[in-house]
Amino acid sequence: MKALSLFSGGLDSILSVKVIGEQGVDVIGIFFETPFFSSEKAVQSAHYIGLPLQVIDITDRFLPIVLSPRHGYGKGLNPCIDCHTFMLRLAGEMLKEEGADFIISGEVLGQRPMSQNLRSLSLISHDSGFKDLILRPLSAKRLPETLPEKKGWIIREKLLGLSGRSRKPQIELAKKFGIKEYPAPAGGCLLTEVVFSRRLKDLLSRDPKFLRRDIELLKWGRHFRINERTKIVVGRDQKENGMITSFIEAGDTVLTVESFPGPTVLITGELSSEEIQLTASITVSYSDAAIGQSVVVQLKRDSKHWTVLAAGRKKSNFHQLMI
Repeated sequence: MKALSLFSGGLDSILSVKVIGEQGVDVIGIFFETPFFSSEKAVQSAHYIGLPLQVIDITDRFLPIVLSPRHGYGKGLNPCIDCHTFMLRLAGEMLKEEGADFIISGEVLGQRPMSQNLRSLSLISHDSGFKDLILRPLSAKRLPETLPEKKGWIIREKLLGLSGRSRKPQIELAKKFGIKEYPAPAGGCLLTEVVFSRRLKDLLSRDPKFLRRDIELLKWGRHFRINERTKIVVGRDQKENGMITSFIEAGDTVLTVESFPGPTVLITGELSSEEIQLTASITVSYSDAAIGQSVVVQLKRDSKHWTVLAAGRKKSNFHQLMI
């Protein structure tokens, strides 16, 4: 028998693979990647436990779900129920081509109030179109019997009945399997983060023709909305300056302070001369220049280079512009 595992790389997904593997089932890990959740943790964990892993970019198919989720959002812009349903549907569509028989997931009943209560888990399974083939090994004994159990592919008595938010049972089980390395249980989805969600809402409401680059930029720097068409991204440190620089495209304007360490500032869109002066002042204010000190700011757009003189101000002057 063979199973496809929705594999996040967290402890729950690691344990699910181990529990099923103990019953002689071959498991292939699947990670569906978008700009909102990276495969880095999954790749590391899969390597650690020797799990074959496929990383599949689903951005183009996933974005419509973010824009208009059938079951709404969580605290941020996270459409958890629609997201899990979609991923299980994709995994189900892969069963035949991978020669697999069923799907496993590391979800634990009651661990997350929105997407892992009994009603939500049932809804997710049903709407995926593969309800009878979705097995959640860590909570199986508290859930309806699935086809792999009914057919005897999996022995139900060897599955678990975990529930709730406590991590103690998983930690004890990890010791049993000799698993010493696993990520902290922090959320890996940017859509659950307040600041990122706020930036994404701003992008979606003002630029319906956004590109992949625009989403990637949301992860870096400070973001300021200068006008309805234009915003700026201000690097916080050398690493962020480098990342922002890597996203520069034709038509973008880049500002840097000439004589002091400071941010790389990226303008996406058009600005008036007054708004350019405002952006230059923001650039100086987030540099090492003293407040009130006039500094030369370099600007570059494509092959054009020029400078303006701007004075640093208190950062609080710009807070109303921050996204």
